[in-house]
Amino acid sequence: MAVLAFVEPNEELSFQALSLARDLGEPLHAFTVGDAAALGAYGVQTAHMPDDERLSAYAPAALAACLEQLIDQIQPTAVVAAGTNRGNEVLGHLAARRDLPFAANCIAVRSDGTVTRVRWGGSLLEEARIDSDLLIVSVAPHMVEASTVNGGSATAGKLEVAVDDADLVVRVVEHAETPSAGISLAEAKVVVSGGRGVGSADGFGMLEELAGLLNAAVGCSRVVTMAGWRPHTDQVGQTGTKVAPDLYIACGISGATQHIAGCKGAKKILAINSDAEAPILASADYAVIGDLAEVVPAITAELRKAQSS
Repeated sequence: MAVLAFVEPNEELSFQALSLARDLGEPLHAFTVGDAAALGAYGVQTAHMPDDERLSAYAPAALAACLEQLIDQIQPTAVVAAGTNRGNEVLGHLAARRDLPFAANCIAVRSDGTVTRVRWGGSLLEEARIDSDLLIVSVAPHMVEASTVNGGSATAGKLEVAVDDADLVVRVVEHAETPSAGISLAEAKVVVSGGRGVGSADGFGMLEELAGLLNAAVGCSRVVTMAGWRPHTDQVGQTGTKVAPDLYIACGISGATQHIAGCKGAKKILAINSDAEAPILASADYAVIGDLAEVVPAITAELRKAQSS
């Protein structure tokens, strides 16, 4: 039976969602307002793009209306999206329109409607059964590998949609870019992140120096943004950015559940903390117990020495 996926433009997490979606049935259809050229490699057989130019701006209710119309056409057994803020919002609108249940942040979906999903910021996994002929699920970020299929190609076509003006009341009308220097958190292969233990806004200077040597991004915990030491755009966590670097260096971060939810996608975690009982050590692959004001400059000095030799 057919499966329908909502694909966000330029969103790597949508490819992870497609990898789970194609295991639920075939053919795999995708609805997107972006470029459909790459979707075939992830198992999409037909890509549908709306013919309404107003949808080039994000409008969750309107996108849900388009998905609903597409559901009536292809009669899928499941609708899948990435568990991003936008993916969850659009599927939430869709579920409300169809009066159906919606399971967010899933990592597995079985044929009998049973799902495994991440709860409480990643501290537990829940198994639940969806009592519905149409499964509406989002895929937890960085929990499913975005794998490709050999020889895949997608047929792309315009979808005639009927969108009411009322569905466009809430939409993006302007993008205000935040000035930033260096690589972004979402793209960084290495992230150097600081928490309360850094001590002050000035204390992040040594983290920025280390990040510069590693071509890394600088992140922080929620308590740091609340203190006004760093902007919210630097926050890693459940209410911030979810990252999946090759290496995450946590400096002076206790490791609250909400923060771990944001960095658990990292391949390796190095924790630098003066507290040998800090919760983050349970998630760390490597740990240095000591004063980060001494440890971080020592690491920086060794890196400079290695790079100059």
